[in-house]
Amino acid sequence: MTNNQLNQSNLANLPSHIDIPNYDRNKLTAGIVHIGVGGFHRAHQAMYINELLKTPGSEQWAICGIGLLENNRSLRDILVKQDYLYSLVVRHPNGQIENKVIGSMIDFMFAPDNKQNVIDKLANSETKIVSLTITEGGYNIDPMTGDLDLNHPDIAHDITHPNDPITAFGYIAAALRIRKANNIQAFTVQSCDNIQHNGAVTRKMLLSFTEQQDLMLSHWIAQHVEFPNAMVDRITPVTTKADIDYVAQTFGLKDEWPITCESFAQWVIEDNFSDGRPNWDLVGAQFVTDVTPFEKMKIRLLNAGHSVLGLLGAIHGYGTIDETVSDPVFAKFLRAFMDLEVTPLLDELPGIDLEQYKNTLIERFSNPNIKDSLVRICSESSAKLPKFLIATIHENLEAGRDCSLAALVIATWCLYSDKQTNAQQEPIEIQDVMKDELASYAHKTTIDKLAFLKLNSVFGDLNTHPVFIQTYRDAIDAIYSATSNIKDIMKNTLESKQFGISQGVLK
Repeated sequence: MTNNQLNQSNLANLPSHIDIPNYDRNKLTAGIVHIGVGGFHRAHQAMYINELLKTPGSEQWAICGIGLLENNRSLRDILVKQDYLYSLVVRHPNGQIENKVIGSMIDFMFAPDNKQNVIDKLANSETKIVSLTITEGGYNIDPMTGDLDLNHPDIAHDITHPNDPITAFGYIAAALRIRKANNIQAFTVQSCDNIQHNGAVTRKMLLSFTEQQDLMLSHWIAQHVEFPNAMVDRITPVTTKADIDYVAQTFGLKDEWPITCESFAQWVIEDNFSDGRPNWDLVGAQFVTDVTPFEKMKIRLLNAGHSVLGLLGAIHGYGTIDETVSDPVFAKFLRAFMDLEVTPLLDELPGIDLEQYKNTLIERFSNPNIKDSLVRICSESSAKLPKFLIATIHENLEAGRDCSLAALVIATWCLYSDKQTNAQQEPIEIQDVMKDELASYAHKTTIDKLAFLKLNSVFGDLNTHPVFIQTYRDAIDAIYSATSNIKDIMKNTLESKQFGISQGVLK
């Protein structure tokens, strides 16, 4: 194991097959300040900027990272030692590996040590974009109302202590207050979190926050600050010791926090910025006027596809996504679901080859180098499935379309919640805040086949739709049969669906 640290002076010692920054990092300025420097940011936005910096003329778009939380201290210490460099290991489905060093971050500020320095950095006119990956929890959304949780202690503190912020909104408001007072053009606030309409959500939360703290500032933000929506996508597993060891052996240098990711990356951005933007479209991102159809594509195909494989695979006894989709029966079922029940509902997608996108999804899911556990995929299904899958069912029913594949997935979720064991009678680990409530409704299925559907907070009025009721009853009968085998049921459902379509009849 090497003791030589990854840093700027040691870049020249790296093997020639490793892609290193070929631009002069001393000439860069941080036009982007990013709050929440996690693995996804380093594999996604920072990667896009790294590629852009290889083209002269983009030197003003480097990144200054910001850590707001105490647990960011160790990351700060590592990045400082490494001159803000880190390795990115890109693993392709075919086993090919790309080894890179990312140089787009040129500074990192740890807010708990000096809050005013961070506020001043955000307020500086060089900062054109303040981007965020703070996870859904960082937006402090009240799950009951969808509004800002004004009772959250950190939000309540920041409202009454404008110069001593804790949250991202507190820091952003403090910096924009300085810009307003000094007649400095507003920066763009750009969410890069995996939240539908992430820009609109960020705008709503920040305006709600500033309405409580400084009403005039809130009005100014509404007029001058842009919040572009974006769809982001790249699978980025948590860094493991094996990743650290791989980099040490391959690079011959020690990186204490490398990042591993899949080869696929996508970023679709609404082209609304307050004070300029990088030309991300030169390095693979896509600028659009409305991101909504792209979000719908991802949610209904990728996210729903994960849930389809997760629930069916868990009942069968598989443990990971790649293991599940490598089974031809599961792959065929997933592709039929995407082709027959989702694709007809999607809107026009400029610049997207939808058939190729679906092919790529299957390839990504089957990547043996990116182990995604079904426990994680199925976690919080009560929050995911209403957006990912149940919305598709409702739209198909309204259009008079068959939804028997989705109905089987819902019936499987019922069995999953009821028995909590797989086909080998092994226990299934369920992570869901509604686990007990789901189980309570599912347990009644043997005396009322529609019992699970009567959990209205999840399913809405599905239990009143006569066409869906019959399809779901058939799925329940099959999956609760003493001799049932999930793969045989999937095959039979596919055959019935294909027959119904070929005859021009909806079941």
